[in-house]
Amino acid sequence: MSKIRVALIEDHDLTRVGIRTALLQKDEIEVVGEAATAAEGIKMLKTLHPDIAIIDIGLPDKDGIELTRDVKSTGSKEGLETKVLILTLRDNKEAVLAAFAAGADSYCMKDIGFDNLLEAVRVTYNGNSWIDPAIARIVLQQAQQNPSKPEVPLVDTKSLALKSDSLENEEIIDPYTLTERELEVLQLIVEGCSNALIAERLYITVGTVKTHVRNILNKLCADDRTQAAVRALRSGLVG
Repeated sequence: MSKIRVALIEDHDLTRVGIRTALLQKDEIEVVGEAATAAEGIKMLKTLHPDIAIIDIGLPDKDGIELTRDVKSTGSKEGLETKVLILTLRDNKEAVLAAFAAGADSYCMKDIGFDNLLEAVRVTYNGNSWIDPAIARIVLQQAQQNPSKPEVPLVDTKSLALKSDSLENEEIIDPYTLTERELEVLQLIVEGCSNALIAERLYITVGTVKTHVRNILNKLCADDRTQAAVRALRSGLVG
């Protein structure tokens, strides 16, 4: 059985050692290279062509999101795909959306447990997206609800693995398969709005919203709102 070949691009020495130690606990994973800067990292990736690159967002010479975009661009030109797992302390919505727009496959916080990190690597290697529960809450919770009410996540707060088609299939989603209204609903889903809030924003009934959501899931071949949102972000249907 072939091993999952992983490269680390992280400028903090202790963090990098910790990640390597965690990964090497499993015989199925091989750490093939390490780099402390984006410049070193991109050179390493072009040479080693690992299955997965774990990239820190806060690199000293270039933002990890920009590096992710470079990695994906280089891979498409050379016909070699390296999946990208973003590792970061930044849990704000803007960083998450930018990472997916750049082509990141998975997104983890640096305080992730060893077991979850290993699971994230496996899930990413198998062609699915792994999103840290904290990130899923931020992107998809009811961000615009009444401040007097507690925030209610739209997704399970446990480890979240999103089944998806290959990136190639995601990129060919035709926006014209969705009606203008469905695109508006999809945008609000990504922003974390509940059905009630979507109905209020668009001046339609909750029943109509549910119908639109059901149609969106069918057209995007998504199992739930979370998967639809991630697929929409990665394919550029919404921003």
